[in-house]
Amino acid sequence: MERYYGPTRQEILALLKQCQTCGKGREAVPDLPNVFMPGLSTSLQQMSHGALPLKGIPGFPSFAEKRIWQLNHMAAAFRYFNRRNYIEGISGHISVRDPEYTNAFWINPLGIHFGLLKACDMILLDMDTGMVLGGNRSRPASAVGFQIHKSIHLARGDVNAICLAHTINGSAYSALGKPLEMITQDACNFYKAHSVYTNYGGVVLGEEESRNIASALGRNKACLLVNHGLLTTGGTVDEAAYLFGLMERCCQAQLLADAATAAGKPKHIIGEHEAAYNFKLTSDPERLYADFQPDYDYEEAMSHGDFKQFDTAMFLD
Repeated sequence: MERYYGPTRQEILALLKQCQTCGKGREAVPDLPNVFMPGLSTSLQQMSHGALPLKGIPGFPSFAEKRIWQLNHMAAAFRYFNRRNYIEGISGHISVRDPEYTNAFWINPLGIHFGLLKACDMILLDMDTGMVLGGNRSRPASAVGFQIHKSIHLARGDVNAICLAHTINGSAYSALGKPLEMITQDACNFYKAHSVYTNYGGVVLGEEESRNIASALGRNKACLLVNHGLLTTGGTVDEAAYLFGLMERCCQAQLLADAATAAGKPKHIIGEHEAAYNFKLTSDPERLYADFQPDYDYEEAMSHGDFKQFDTAMFLD
């Protein structure tokens, strides 16, 4: 194995001083090694020991290449949902904003099991008209999914992906109508970044209820939908999917902790300072994208890449 010989401590300090002097951050000095430097290191660099940090969100030279990448990862997210049993009949949906036609989003078809979905199954819908612009035309999209996802995509230009499903722990905890407590390090990913929608109005088939959900979400990453389920968002579908699974597990931990508390056991809440520190370190888009990659790789290996099937001729008429 080739040994890495990095710069000495004195050389690192000199490079750090150069970064601080130019005011452009560590990227301005390519020779700076991957060590934690407050204010200069990214989350992935801080979490990666050694000279080779985990890779973050990739860039693409064309909209077409990014579109295929997004759809492949969207399909993998559904396979992940299947493996975690985030399935309830024909309910549940994931959407991803198209990289080129930003007033349109891709969403899953109604009635295909999450464990069978492929990139080529997704449907591209125009947000204003609801018209199918491309993708799968053999099945309808969910009317409920269109209303909810449209309202959030229109309200939040920074959101590129949305996940919503009716999970056991999320649905149970949502019925309590209260936010998650910071009782675990993982829960800190939602520190002051999730909301609760308490005004349940039934199955969402109209714009008023979907706008209410978007309003309740606000600028947050996630929302507990009382009597309904969980909703998460992200700059990538990887981020949204990872946050969804994390929120479901946090709901489970919260239910267990609440049950223990009811039996007379004390419950320790993470302090504000520590929760804010954890959130800053672990809940940025690059880190959350990286958190999903082991599951993406696993689904790809288990399916032999079966979900990565997309015919570019299907894209637009």
